[in-house]
Amino acid sequence: MTGAVLRVGVIGCGVIGARRAAVAASDSKCSVAVVADRDVARAKDVAERTGAFAAADWEEVIGHPEVDAVVVATTHDWLSPVSVAAIKAGKHVLCEKPMSRNCREAENVATAARNSGRVVKVGFNHRYHPAIQRAHQLAGAGRIGTLLFARCRYGHGGRPGYEREWRMDPALSGGGELLDQGIHAIDLFRWFLGDLAVVAGVTAAWVWDAPVEDNVFALFRTRRGQVASLHASWTQWKNLFSLEVYGDQGALVVDGLGKSYGTESLTVYTRDSEGGPPTEERHEFPGPDLSWESEWDDFIGAIRMGTTPMANAEDGLAALRLVEALYGCAARAPSSSQANVG
Repeated sequence: MTGAVLRVGVIGCGVIGARRAAVAASDSKCSVAVVADRDVARAKDVAERTGAFAAADWEEVIGHPEVDAVVVATTHDWLSPVSVAAIKAGKHVLCEKPMSRNCREAENVATAARNSGRVVKVGFNHRYHPAIQRAHQLAGAGRIGTLLFARCRYGHGGRPGYEREWRMDPALSGGGELLDQGIHAIDLFRWFLGDLAVVAGVTAAWVWDAPVEDNVFALFRTRRGQVASLHASWTQWKNLFSLEVYGDQGALVVDGLGKSYGTESLTVYTRDSEGGPPTEERHEFPGPDLSWESEWDDFIGAIRMGTTPMANAEDGLAALRLVEALYGCAARAPSSSQANVG
């Protein structure tokens, strides 16, 4: 598909869906044709801001004869069935992470994508943050030598009433903080290091009174022996993002994601062969978060060129396999009321 304006449908008009719709509407190569949300007022609001039609239900978006691509930004329980239906209807799909609640549902999306000839992308937008992209370029170019390990700390502190939100209901979400923020780190680990296997993990529900974890600690390993470690938390009272990638000749450290996570930065450490402190080269990216626009450009470019986008359905499936394996083997830490403190 080249030249013609791409007509977009958006299913789910919450914070992320509204943002996706705004990005699509600002793209001169696209137009937002129709949006849907079970909250009709929310759908109408997004429709008014993007020049779209507000549909009564998601099936109307998928069945729209002029829609070329669909953004699926629902709660996790609907990500897979809606994406599969859209793919089978001949639409290109950008499905928000984590693509589904579990591997079985993820397999359905991946299978539909393989059989369709359509572009299917998963919304792992962290790959498009400038500091992370630059770090990935430098790692690939051998700037820090042979990669040894990566670690990520990622979290926020929730908000009053968080335990009553849909993310805390496993029937809707499939899991807790691991599927919320942790899966972004897993995707980044795979992007830098390649395929991983779960070594060990611990989940905990320390603060939020809910049946899903508010903290997860995980250890992964590649076939080459590289290690990735993760701590994702809903009890990180000051928002934090830190990704470190170490090689035998230096390190790449990304801190912040902008806004409440702090100014996004990349520090490049070069090892001193004599054993002294490494040299440091710091780059800051203080501008607005354009990762959503960059990700959208990748999605639309793949549609127009007939190529595979970054973070496709196979990447989503691979990340969910690691999530499921971790849930299957992780030890459960005692709750704060059970813990023997002191």
